[in-house]
Amino acid sequence: MDNKTWLLYGANGYSGERAARAAKAQGHKPVLAGRNEIAISKLAKELDLPFRIFGLENTATIQEHLWDIAVVVHAAGPFSATSEPMIKACIASRVHYVDITGEVEVFERAQRFDKVAKQAGVVVCPGVGFDVIPTDCVAAVLHEELPDAVSLTLGFHGNLRPSRGTAKTALEGASKGIFVRRDGKLQQVPRDYRLRNIDFGNGSRRAAVIPWGDISTAYWTTSIPNISVYIPERSSRLSMKLFGLQKMLLSCQPVRKMLIKKIDEGARGPEVKNGRSEGAMFVWGEIRNAAGRTVEARLKTSNGYDVTVEGMMYAATHLLSYRGRGGYMTPSQLFGKRLIEQFEGCSRIEITQRQA
Repeated sequence: MDNKTWLLYGANGYSGERAARAAKAQGHKPVLAGRNEIAISKLAKELDLPFRIFGLENTATIQEHLWDIAVVVHAAGPFSATSEPMIKACIASRVHYVDITGEVEVFERAQRFDKVAKQAGVVVCPGVGFDVIPTDCVAAVLHEELPDAVSLTLGFHGNLRPSRGTAKTALEGASKGIFVRRDGKLQQVPRDYRLRNIDFGNGSRRAAVIPWGDISTAYWTTSIPNISVYIPERSSRLSMKLFGLQKMLLSCQPVRKMLIKKIDEGARGPEVKNGRSEGAMFVWGEIRNAAGRTVEARLKTSNGYDVTVEGMMYAATHLLSYRGRGGYMTPSQLFGKRLIEQFEGCSRIEITQRQA
């Protein structure tokens, strides 16, 4: 690819705007894009960046806006609705594609484009934000330590207030239930499935499984057949019961509309000071082989949205000069298993425990 321009779609969203401002501060000139002409044009004028306005309903229309683009950084969710048309347009236009999804179904769907993306020499790499760079790197490092592993458990903890886009995506996902990967297949499990105590790096906490993107990406990274992801469950079983109630309520369209309205009335996302947000995240992983050997790893990162912005920037600049193979790849496969350690405020991935 000789083109040297990248396009940031969804630049008016919380993460998209932060990435646009970071790009400008670092001397880049991405094309800002999205549906909202008022918001996009205002931001583009402020930052003195080019912009384009288009929707994602028609692949041919999207392609018309990619003629001089080498990389698309897609930041407009929910990705279950927006990713597929953009991926198709990128492959047809021979443009590399990355996004910041955390949705399991989006990762699974993107992986199905592997063959055609390889033929086109196009990279398809969803999940270049906090979903899932830190956990994907931990999974890859652990797998290197224990290549014959048969199970992988990941988790994270931190005081992370979601942006509006993240909240809407979580709202959509909550109605679909809880999933893990078992024997290589995605499987729905009960809301109180295998509750356990985990020290994520800041003290032991009761934790419960969630349908995080790694049950897809970590499988493609490691080929480990059994994968689950945990977060702290503050009130444990009570919260799990509330999740069940939430799932029932979210099947009601008026309730969904009311909750979306409430989200839109809230803050856009965590407060930003000097280009950064407060609050660290703690990432943990555990891997086990058939003989019972267990290895643990821990990682401390900056605020999840800071990680997301750095991931977007790294992906865009890396792919502008990329000359490798095309196809579907996870972040650790494309950028290296210790990528997260290069980000500001992030520690090394430390192997903290080994059991024979």
